[in-house]
Amino acid sequence: MRAVATRVLSASVLLRDGAAAGEKRSIGAGLLVLLGVGSDDDEASVKKLIDKLLVLRIFPNDEGKLDRSVTDVRGEILLISQFTLLASLKGGRRPDFTAAARPEAAEPLYRRAAALLAAAGLSVRTGEFGASMAVESVNDGPVTIVLDTNSF
Repeated sequence: MRAVATRVLSASVLLRDGAAAGEKRSIGAGLLVLLGVGSDDDEASVKKLIDKLLVLRIFPNDEGKLDRSVTDVRGEILLISQFTLLASLKGGRRPDFTAAARPEAAEPLYRRAAALLAAAGLSVRTGEFGASMAVESVNDGPVTIVLDTNSF
């Protein structure tokens, strides 16, 4: 499982197709999290990633030192499913997405990630799994961290 977490002052997603086309979902200060689910990921992978994300100290304390987590600052989360994070370029210039989980396996894990974040007491907004979306963010810092459950 791979995620890119960006500290933001605000972020939003505009759904471009499906039943909710035209709907905009927004957050204030917190994290924009792009989440890629791999074909070998499971419930344990989700828990491992969310546990790390909740305690990741990337928000400044009163002295400006990165010493606070999204939980500490009561930040909001915008969670967007993004299978392209699992792309491989080993074969050339065209990305290979075979490492990404099939939608029927990935969607429940994506929803579980959102549920675990909400269970931690955070305000969570999500994109729409499998939909075309326009994502906007006002990065803070900028601070962007890549989390990969294979590396921790």
